[in-house]
Amino acid sequence: MSFTSKFFAAALAVSVALPAFADGIMIKDAYARTSMKGAKTGAAFMQIMNHSGTDDRLIDAKSSIAKKVELHTHEDMGEGVMKMVHVEEGFSIPDGKMHGLARGGDHVMFMGLTQDMNHGDTVEVTLTFEKAGDVVVQIPVDLERQDHGAMKHGDMDHSNN
Repeated sequence: MSFTSKFFAAALAVSVALPAFADGIMIKDAYARTSMKGAKTGAAFMQIMNHSGTDDRLIDAKSSIAKKVELHTHEDMGEGVMKMVHVEEGFSIPDGKMHGLARGGDHVMFMGLTQDMNHGDTVEVTLTFEKAGDVVVQIPVDLERQDHGAMKHGDMDHSNN
């Protein structure tokens, strides 16, 4: 890839990674990833700040990238076993606070991917908040990002038991 191509790719990644705002809710540092090419699942992570003057709650997420999109977290089942679970009530975001969606914790889960998530692509996700309503976020796919404390995705129990 030439220097010019790399420059434009980097500029595009920065432009889509800029914070999204709606009614006092700010989404920043968002990225999405999958474990490998051809995977059927993927996830998105971000920081959600609430400066709305009132407590709010992330209650849903939607995207055309997958047949099903859910809000998930990890439950410690003991003996080093973690299980991924759907959080139907969503994630509380108190006024003036930040809630992080991170690997190994709360996240947006894409199930039944309808296309590959390739490094450098963007994924459009609509986050629905109880009070602020819908926030549409363009999330860059970053398959190279290393997060501290990240869990190995392969060690997760993806069953609904």
